[in-house]
Amino acid sequence: MTGSLDDFPTAVLLGIMFLIGLAADLIGRFTFLPRVTLLLLGGLALGPTGFALLPEAFLQTWFPALTNIALALIGFLLGQQVSISALRLHGAQIITISIVKVIGTWLVVAAGLFALRADPVIVLLLAAIASATAPTAIYDVVHEFRAKGEFVDTLLSVVAIDDVWGLILFILVMAATGVLAGDASIGAGVASGLREIGGSLLLGIALGIPMAYLTGRVRRGEPMLAEGMGFVLLGAGAAEWFQVSPILTAMTMGTTVASLAKHHERPFHAIEGIEWPFMILFFVLAGASLETAALEHAGFATVAYVVLRCTGIYLGARIGCRIAGADEVTRKWLGLALFPQAGVAIGMALLASQRFPDLASAILTVVLASTIFLEIFAPVVTRQALRASA
Repeated sequence: MTGSLDDFPTAVLLGIMFLIGLAADLIGRFTFLPRVTLLLLGGLALGPTGFALLPEAFLQTWFPALTNIALALIGFLLGQQVSISALRLHGAQIITISIVKVIGTWLVVAAGLFALRADPVIVLLLAAIASATAPTAIYDVVHEFRAKGEFVDTLLSVVAIDDVWGLILFILVMAATGVLAGDASIGAGVASGLREIGGSLLLGIALGIPMAYLTGRVRRGEPMLAEGMGFVLLGAGAAEWFQVSPILTAMTMGTTVASLAKHHERPFHAIEGIEWPFMILFFVLAGASLETAALEHAGFATVAYVVLRCTGIYLGARIGCRIAGADEVTRKWLGLALFPQAGVAIGMALLASQRFPDLASAILTVVLASTIFLEIFAPVVTRQALRASA
């Protein structure tokens, strides 16, 4: 070993990250800060903008794979919330709330940015991106707080499904902005988006059916952890291979298993028992990967985007809850719990930047800067909403 940070053994780096996870868990129990925020801050300190303990090569090797795995684990667990039985019981309410929330967010952000005389194409794209939430962060705050009840069930169900509506809205907006920008390849963009949604659903069902049958049948009683992890990781890898959404694929798998498996809760308990170590690595590496340089170029547009997005989410969720007949506690606190923004929004921003390279700088600066802010501070609001609704 020469003393270079690049020469740190991988085991040492992994050990440091797991110890940060332990510290985040302990601090989170005695402060108002959720462990998601603490893990992101810990990763920021370890990354290139901090003490540079995590080399770029390490981040480039581990972060993409762990992102897919983390999204798959959370997507699978969220899929349980939208099983056929759950949809029969609360389906109309959940669908109504999620659709109104997505449309409401888009309308508020679009109206606000139009009022500020921003470029129409940028306005429509940022408004669509604003509808995306961060399922991984929200789920971890719920899991850490050990929150249960009708409010939590509604929150997780909305989180599970609203990114589907958000992705559909984004595809339609990409088509509309293609017309405004004179893009002749609009049909290809729509087809690509629909392929991602349809492919994710088909892949999730194709893997979910055998998983529902086999999980718990290799041995009598509780299933082996290997069964559940095997299928979820297979789904994550297949989604990457076919270039479809890992979280939508895994969520469809979870919905299929929850709807068809005889002992449908057992595979979810198995995954819950192993997801925390993956979450530690994911959030620490996410923090280390944050490009804080974007904050240097974040101006009034980013501040306006954050304020309008949070306002739109809150109003959209509240109106959706009123239309759906949700109780007053859910009406008051659901929108606040949905503030986190992360990977889904960044993915949309990258797609928009590829389609409109002339606007890439403006779009990415706003989305990256707002994501840094919301990834760190929005989970705190989510935790307070859970505390107030309990």
